[in-house]
Amino acid sequence: MSNQVKKWYVLKVVGAKEAKIKHMIESEVQRNGLEDYVENILVPTEKVVQIRNGKRIQKEKTLFPGYIYIEANLSGELPHVIKSIPGVMLFLSGVKGGDPMPLSKAEVNKLLGKIDEMAMNDDNIRIPYEVGDNVNVTDGPFKGFDGVIEEVNKERKKVTVMVKFFGRKTPLELGYFQVKKV
Repeated sequence: MSNQVKKWYVLKVVGAKEAKIKHMIESEVQRNGLEDYVENILVPTEKVVQIRNGKRIQKEKTLFPGYIYIEANLSGELPHVIKSIPGVMLFLSGVKGGDPMPLSKAEVNKLLGKIDEMAMNDDNIRIPYEVGDNVNVTDGPFKGFDGVIEEVNKERKKVTVMVKFFGRKTPLELGYFQVKKV
């Protein structure tokens, strides 16, 4: 049965439960002996680093909330098995209630390319700082000084902060993790 034609389909599922539903689909497919019909089940995610209170927190964020991608041969009882899983709403189709519509080759390449791009670029840092923000220096020789952000350099992951030192404004180039908002 390994010579079946498998295509990519999109499943609409309950949001924020994608990983759990993926696991349930895998379990049901295995329990029903339908492994030959399913090639891949994807929940595209990206690693996002956030800065909270001067600390670096890494999270995994779902790239397309509420959707799961499945590469399968949707014949026999497989579509019914998948639709009967709690949290699965429907397969995306061309018309309401119609047959599941496979993704085009271009859409699949774009999707898989986006996933590869996210895997290679794990430095997605959401920067909570903007020019003009009042910050406190939390690390280094100027620890405890207050200042104003003059520049945000995303490429170098640095901010330029103007602090008053001996009555003069002095620019400091600091990393994102060396300051926190006041």
